[in-house]
Amino acid sequence: MDNSVAIYSMTGYAAVTKELPYGSLNLELRSVNNRYLDLQFRLPDELRLLEAGMREFLCTRLNRGKVECRLSFSRIADTGGLQQINTNLLQNLLELDRAIRVTLPDARGLEVADILRWPGILRPETSPAENLSGPCMDLMRQAVDEFAASRAREGEKLKGILLHRVSRMHALASEIVPRIPGLLLAFEERIKSRLREALVNLDDDRIRQELSLFASKVDIDEELCRLTTHLGEVERVLVKGGVIGKRLDFLMQELNREANTIGSKSMDAEVSKISMELKVLIEQMREQVQNIE
Repeated sequence: MDNSVAIYSMTGYAAVTKELPYGSLNLELRSVNNRYLDLQFRLPDELRLLEAGMREFLCTRLNRGKVECRLSFSRIADTGGLQQINTNLLQNLLELDRAIRVTLPDARGLEVADILRWPGILRPETSPAENLSGPCMDLMRQAVDEFAASRAREGEKLKGILLHRVSRMHALASEIVPRIPGLLLAFEERIKSRLREALVNLDDDRIRQELSLFASKVDIDEELCRLTTHLGEVERVLVKGGVIGKRLDFLMQELNREANTIGSKSMDAEVSKISMELKVLIEQMREQVQNIE
């Protein structure tokens, strides 16, 4: 039974539209990677009241990422009786009209057509936010489903890339293991010869003590074991899935630590080369991990 959970990239995009009898509602979501969840809304003032509900909903569906939400509403010109006179503005216009005709008695007074064409004189019976609250949340649910699907597809690609690099690192580590006994033996013989040349009277026990002390400083078996353990944990986390970005980021630090130590202890050109390859792979993985939720 597969108990794995999807892995989500923090990069995603979705755009949806809902046609209503009185206009068109458009919602767009886009995101990039971020350490925490950072929601930014771009709404017209008339729809600002809808932000709280949308923010609350997004917080239940997303965990990390810098997410931008854009909502717009294009009203149909003929709203079929959904408009009324702005009485306050009408009263101001009439008072101004009377004041002008006191000074200019021959001036033509305002006509109905003039008043209806005046900017802001007609307004909806209810605010757009009141009419659009339900449709907006329906649209948000649709958008988030598409948004999550796009992030899941990208997350699956990242998972494949990371597992491929983990496999390559396992192969590199396995190349080092059989070299360790021969490297230590050759190193021991070389140091033993130099010690005898420098200290003719030094007994074998003292030589063995010195060699044992120095060998512990160049033996990389322990680092290889930890490296392999961390790689296994990366594989386990990737297969399990879910919100794993921060855990993977920590594991990248641990892998880098072991690879650096292997390189610093290396007394062999081939091992040094492998250490460099390991660090390159880890850095590539770190860049990918930064984009995982």
